Amino acid sequence: MSLFVIFAALLVAVVLALVLRPLWRSAPMSTIALGVFLAAACAGLYVLIGTPAALDPAQQHAPATLDEAIVQLQSALERDPKQLEGWRLLGHAYASAQQPAKARDAYARAAALAPDQPDVLVEAAEARALAAPQHRFDAQAVAWLKHALDIQPTQQRARWFLGIAQRQAGKPADAAATWTPLLAAVDSRTAEPLRAQINEARKDAGLPPLAAAAAAPGLKVSVQLDPELAARVRLRGDARVFVIARVPDGPPMPVAVEKHGVQELPFTATLDDSDGPMPMQKLSALQDVEVIARLSMSGNAIPQPGDLQSAPVRVKLPSHRVVELTIGANAR
Repeated sequence: MSLFVIFAALLVAVVLALVLRPLWRSAPMSTIALGVFLAAACAGLYVLIGTPAALDPAQQHAPATLDEAIVQLQSALERDPKQLEGWRLLGHAYASAQQPAKARDAYARAAALAPDQPDVLVEAAEARALAAPQHRFDAQAVAWLKHALDIQPTQQRARWFLGIAQRQAGKPADAAATWTPLLAAVDSRTAEPLRAQINEARKDAGLPPLAAAAAAPGLKVSVQLDPELAARVRLRGDARVFVIARVPDGPPMPVAVEKHGVQELPFTATLDDSDGPMPMQKLSALQDVEVIARLSMSGNAIPQPGDLQSAPVRVKLPSHRVVELTIGANAR
């Protein structure tokens, strides 16, 4: 069980890193604080509904090193070899320990237990390539990747790795065709180097390059502070203004966000796909959007007591007008 705790903590850390990544660039300290809170909440939930006694070091010997953790996990899997997550964790541990052949075998066991789970198949294919000479994807790895895409065509890693395998096999036209759908799923910063890779493959196949992508129209937003409020409130120098576009009546997570200093007020911002914290959800893909401006007195991306916000404005996209937002008009 102590081994479970170690790997559970690792999984919590990885998941929190992925979930909180969009907030990191705008408010790293708040992100750290939120991560600590969520980790503590996970531990508290386990104490309430789990088996807290199993966390007692006196009950189980906690591994002191990665090698010791691997040994304990191997023993657990010998007792119960049908534990899918155990094989995945063992594969991850072997990869961390720079033992690619053993990682390949562990992920292969996971794939055998879950032959229709795309993420597991992609992990197994990647591990197989990393363990192979020159990191080439063999027939088994390619079969896993193709099956993953049959089940989940939007699996980006499967599509990317399959394109690499096709390039390795001297099939540049197939690689270009495999990669092209990714352009619609990634943000503009990722799309540029991806387009270059696709065009290189198309050139090798004797095909013309893809037509240049039309720039997605941005949403122009004018932000100002209510004049009466500005006359009687002294703002801290570390206060920040967040201009946010989000799905109307949807989750609070923005589809596009920019951060500005209060010294810039009033200002005009242009929100576009490059401002999106989530690559799979683009501003340009929405038909309607709700736009707000929030003045964070503390500079944190996460709303805090005392923050001021403009009235939300709903906009149909694409829009060529300037959306005007006034912060604090309702706080007089």
